[in-house]
Amino acid sequence: MAPRKRTLFKKSRRPRRSSRVITWQKLLAATALATFLLAALYTQHLDRQVRALFEGKRWEIPARVYARPLELYTGLPLTATSLTRELDLAGYRLDRQLSSAGSYYHQADDGTLHLVTRAFDFGDSREPSHRLTIRFANQRVAAMEAGDGTPLSLLRLDPAQIGSFHPLHHEDRVLVGRQEIPQALVHALLAIEDRRFHRHYGIDPRGIIRALAANIRAGSTVQGGSTLTQQLIKNMYLTHERTLGRKVNEAIMALLLEYHYNKEEILTAYVNEVFLGQDGQRAIHGFGLASQFYFRRQLNELDLPQLALLVGLVRGPSYYDPRRFPQRSVQRRDQVLQAMATAGFLSPAETASAQATPLEQDLHATGGDTPFPAFVGLVRRQLRESYREQDLTGQGLKIFTTLDPQVQWQVEETINTAVARLERQTGQQRIQAAVVVSRYDSGEIEALAGSRIAGEAGFNRAVDARRPIGSLIKPAVYLSALEQGYTLATLLEDVKITVDSGGGKQWQPRNFDQREHGPVPLYEALANSYNLATVRLGMDVGLDRVINTLTRLGLQQEPQPYPSLLLGALSISPLEVSQLYQTLAAGGFYSPQRVIQRVIAADNQPLERFPITVEQRLAPEHAFLLNTALQKVVSDGTGRPLSRYLPGSLAVAGKTGTSDGLRDSWFAGFTGDRLVVVWLGLDDNQPLGLTGSTGALPVWGELMRALESNPLVLTKPAAVEWAWFNPQRQGRARARTPGAVQLPFLSGTIPAPPEETPLVREEREGGSWLGRIVDRVFQRDKEGER
Repeated sequence: MAPRKRTLFKKSRRPRRSSRVITWQKLLAATALATFLLAALYTQHLDRQVRALFEGKRWEIPARVYARPLELYTGLPLTATSLTRELDLAGYRLDRQLSSAGSYYHQADDGTLHLVTRAFDFGDSREPSHRLTIRFANQRVAAMEAGDGTPLSLLRLDPAQIGSFHPLHHEDRVLVGRQEIPQALVHALLAIEDRRFHRHYGIDPRGIIRALAANIRAGSTVQGGSTLTQQLIKNMYLTHERTLGRKVNEAIMALLLEYHYNKEEILTAYVNEVFLGQDGQRAIHGFGLASQFYFRRQLNELDLPQLALLVGLVRGPSYYDPRRFPQRSVQRRDQVLQAMATAGFLSPAETASAQATPLEQDLHATGGDTPFPAFVGLVRRQLRESYREQDLTGQGLKIFTTLDPQVQWQVEETINTAVARLERQTGQQRIQAAVVVSRYDSGEIEALAGSRIAGEAGFNRAVDARRPIGSLIKPAVYLSALEQGYTLATLLEDVKITVDSGGGKQWQPRNFDQREHGPVPLYEALANSYNLATVRLGMDVGLDRVINTLTRLGLQQEPQPYPSLLLGALSISPLEVSQLYQTLAAGGFYSPQRVIQRVIAADNQPLERFPITVEQRLAPEHAFLLNTALQKVVSDGTGRPLSRYLPGSLAVAGKTGTSDGLRDSWFAGFTGDRLVVVWLGLDDNQPLGLTGSTGALPVWGELMRALESNPLVLTKPAAVEWAWFNPQRQGRARARTPGAVQLPFLSGTIPAPPEETPLVREEREGGSWLGRIVDRVFQRDKEGER
């Protein structure tokens, strides 16, 4: 029995031991299988990430904003200094050898300027690069010649980039294709960053060991162990945290990238992605943008030392910044050149020559921040009416604007000098300014200043400052009256008036000089900006009609019909004022003011034009009558001080404006081609102490004296006739009668001659000598009328 028990015992133990072994084997196998499946799924997930970005939209390309292209022609008002300034804005560089496109030099001894323009695609046409010589005389372009001496009559320069709209991460880059990458740049990258690039599959153990040994020998980090593929993965897909998990992801994704794409595609992506500098909030990515940022050249225009310097920045753009640390940058450049020689890409002579090249002395980065923030801000607002924000910051749009840098600079310089002088005169130290300059025939805004300080970003007073416009509103009141049958000669009573302003309150306006002027002709009341006459006229015409006139002129808001509206109790921006006067200056034709000409896509295909739209909102004859009266504001009224700045032959039309308490100073006026609105005030709305005549008008005058303008010649409609008017006798007068003025009238509204006195009539009818004289006078007047 005992042996049997032992046998039974042994038999019962063996199956349990065998079962345990099988269980652990299954567990290990299951774990390995699960790990493999998870790894496969995770690798598949990484693979989708790699392909999604690399095959889709790899980068968000900022929209680029350009000034108007400068069209050069013989006779253009322009000096060599002004053209040089605009070339600098466009990123041209001073180069006496004119070694490549985008270079110029000014030969001061004979007043000529030599340059090589850049080729540029405008969407509707492509302008090739030109080598030309420009001669100047009497502050104008006197002649232009091509490089072979052929005379040129017209040439369009590539426009200056004045801003860009970046994505939230503020990356900026200029994409280049593989054929645009210089071979020397490829050799430099391979020599210093990844010598075995064409022989590995994304990761390179031999490269890691070689870099480690080189760094130990040098006593510093001179080589990296990451391949170009790994660096690309890190920049495009991963964060820069140093963890084991990130390194594993980097290695897997590098292998996947090499599996799906060839070396040339990976190399091109690397050249466009690598981080090479910082410009404020803008991150400089890719060699295409870095070449412009540091050298103001296209990538394919750089020489060997310049390319080696850029490749040296890969290791540390801030540490090797050539502007801040030139010696350090040159040392790193020479390391790159030596590595190229070691790799067999350069001969000893080429290496020595490149290393002996000094760093450029005029190495100035081209800024990404706009020098004209107020204008570019308005561009963005108008674009948002047609484009989504992600389109503006990621599609690489090219936006051509109406900005004229020459006019913009003159605006900024005038504000700086004129306002500084006003501050000295008044003792104020915080005067702010806003200016809008436009071409009223097209509605294009040439310049816009939203601050006293040029280039200051922040609050844009030209667009966002809503201030009471004072007497600038009066042309709308007088236009409403002219449309209701009043004439420029109609007598208005400039005497005290009490108006019910609602809620049982009474309003008693006053003239600025605290006087009453009695009966005055309509044109004189407007010229001298009489408040009492204006209020009486506005109340007679009706507030609703005045508001309707403001709407037709271009006012977007609908003001409340309070009597104080007649004296400018309406707060709008300088830009809105410019729109109102735009319609007047254009003879009654409304054109929405604009800052954008057209938009093209990154591939230079036209997307949208912003054409000139015109709508007739005023009868030409009424606009003519009012504009004639606005000319008298300048020649005989509150705008008379302009004669200190401009000749009377310009025949400027304009209006001064002063808000209650001397808080705002305005002047809006136009010549034969430009409309300019100037506002001065204090941000805290305290009294400025300046009227429109003593504040904004001098700024306007100095600006227009610096800008070449055409005289204002109003085109008389057929329904308008000129006649002499005697304000003293309130009737038609003969030419050159003392005190008489010549005024335009609608046909059939010319005042009759004043009635004769009984004595004159008796003498004339009796045939006396006095009567005969009177007969002759009246007969001559009638012949003059015919």
